[in-house]
Amino acid sequence: MTAADISAAGIAIVGAGSSGVAVAKALQDRSLAFDVFEKGSAIGGMWRYENDNGLSSAYRSLHIDTSRRNLGYPDFPIPDDQPDFLSHTQVLAYLEAYAERFQVRPHIRFRTEVAAVEPDGPGWRVRLADGEERAYRAVIVANGHLWDPRLPDFPGHFQGHAIHSHHYRTAAPYEDQDVLVVGIGNSAVDIAVDLGRRARRVDLSTRRSAWIASKYILGIPTDRWTAFLTRRLRLPTPVARGAIRWLMMLSQGNQERYGVPRPAHPIWREHATISQELLPAIGHGRLRIKPDIRELCGDEVAFVDGSRQRYDAIIYATGYRTRFPFLDPAVFAVADGAAPLYRRMLPPDRPGLFFAGLVQPIGPTIPLVEIQARWLAAVLAGAVRLPEAAAMRQEIAAHAARIARRYVGSARYALEVDFREYAGQLRGDMARGIGGA
Repeated sequence: MTAADISAAGIAIVGAGSSGVAVAKALQDRSLAFDVFEKGSAIGGMWRYENDNGLSSAYRSLHIDTSRRNLGYPDFPIPDDQPDFLSHTQVLAYLEAYAERFQVRPHIRFRTEVAAVEPDGPGWRVRLADGEERAYRAVIVANGHLWDPRLPDFPGHFQGHAIHSHHYRTAAPYEDQDVLVVGIGNSAVDIAVDLGRRARRVDLSTRRSAWIASKYILGIPTDRWTAFLTRRLRLPTPVARGAIRWLMMLSQGNQERYGVPRPAHPIWREHATISQELLPAIGHGRLRIKPDIRELCGDEVAFVDGSRQRYDAIIYATGYRTRFPFLDPAVFAVADGAAPLYRRMLPPDRPGLFFAGLVQPIGPTIPLVEIQARWLAAVLAGAVRLPEAAAMRQEIAAHAARIARRYVGSARYALEVDFREYAGQLRGDMARGIGGA
């Protein structure tokens, strides 16, 4: 790509989900030229049930775990006539309304798959699946990271039906079956509760358990309590989450009483699992908790406590690998425990390559991505100057050290950020006009 090409080229955005449309809106606010490439036929990303881009993990009963007041883009609040916790259909309608309000849709090329993103001199070349190639000065990857299933490697073999939760849609195929769900994150618990209404037996296997938080405490969404403690009272996140634990004890009791083991780690060292229905489902006998799997034995599963149980099906809710098929791993890759991105958005040694939404926040994702989008637009408009590559690498190392100290050792926390801390960093950069180290 020549200097003349660069001066004329715009910015490419890969993906038209909640991150892609936020970035598009922010670039438009800065009068920056851009194209959005979306593999599917419509916007929405993971929130479009049965999305024809093949990447959505949404199941029919899916509801978001962030309450309405904390969920939306700051400049486009979710209407008060919506419920506290939106379904995937309602989230999608909100994203469509956002894209319409800010005239993002005309910039999107639907049914357009990006086959490769490659460095090209001082810029980037985007090759589409139909063979077309286009030159850009920058590429923003916003295609999500919850689509490539990570499966565990247990000894033995299971002869029944086994899938990853990415492929789960409804409980109907499991009518009158014995089903094991592996994992205790939000999706695992949602699916187990959903199955409990149709299957004959549902067990949930967990390796180290989790803190279970209800969606409401004293009739108020739990995340609003957290926001009050961290934003209004300015309590550090570990202190605020400790306070939430005691409020949970008052409102729902001790989870061990229901058979959910107490985790060995404090609540602030991991994401709590959000569910209003898990503990009552256990109390009603629709769900049972099992320990980690020792071995798969044909139509049975042997657990580490010595017990064995026959199952017709296993659903693995065991997380996702973060992968970008259109990027050569030599250009950029996320390995377990390592996401080498300055401000969680750009690799220091790949100028012009950015990532939006590649975070796992304590706090809501959509409003955090909106701040990321404005930061990216400010950088690309020249309103925020980036530090030298060495300083960016130092910032990456410091962030990784904080994550290692704060959270349990797990690939799940490679993309972790604290909403308040991270948002403060990005806002500070935009106020000063230079990225911090």
